[in-house]
Amino acid sequence: MTILTDSSVWIDYFNGVNNWQTNKLDNCLGKEEIVIGDLILAEVLRGFKLDKDYNLAKKNLMYLPILKMIDTFIAIKSADNFRVLRKKGITVRKTVDMIIGTYCIENNLYLLYKDRDFDVMEKPLGLKVLSS
Repeated sequence: MTILTDSSVWIDYFNGVNNWQTNKLDNCLGKEEIVIGDLILAEVLRGFKLDKDYNLAKKNLMYLPILKMIDTFIAIKSADNFRVLRKKGITVRKTVDMIIGTYCIENNLYLLYKDRDFDVMEKPLGLKVLSS
């Protein structure tokens, strides 16, 4: 099983927040294939205030396989998926979350997240998620 971990979990993880998502990430590191997307890498790294924390996080995250998440196919498929959900009365708030969810669906990846935008993608779109 390959697991893409969203920035919502990485941010909590680096901030020492204890929840089921950070515990799951901690338990999976070294046991499962954990990957990070380039968009997620940017979201996580931009939040560090101190250079030493930024550099340490960057060094550690660079050990993970980094996936290029957006190309023409994923861009169009993300728009298609957004429209499918909107027709059902569901609006995903962030475009980047729609891209991440679509990337996972198209590449058969499990998503570990703590962001309600992904909740609505599981059943109607087939997003595979890790749960507690």
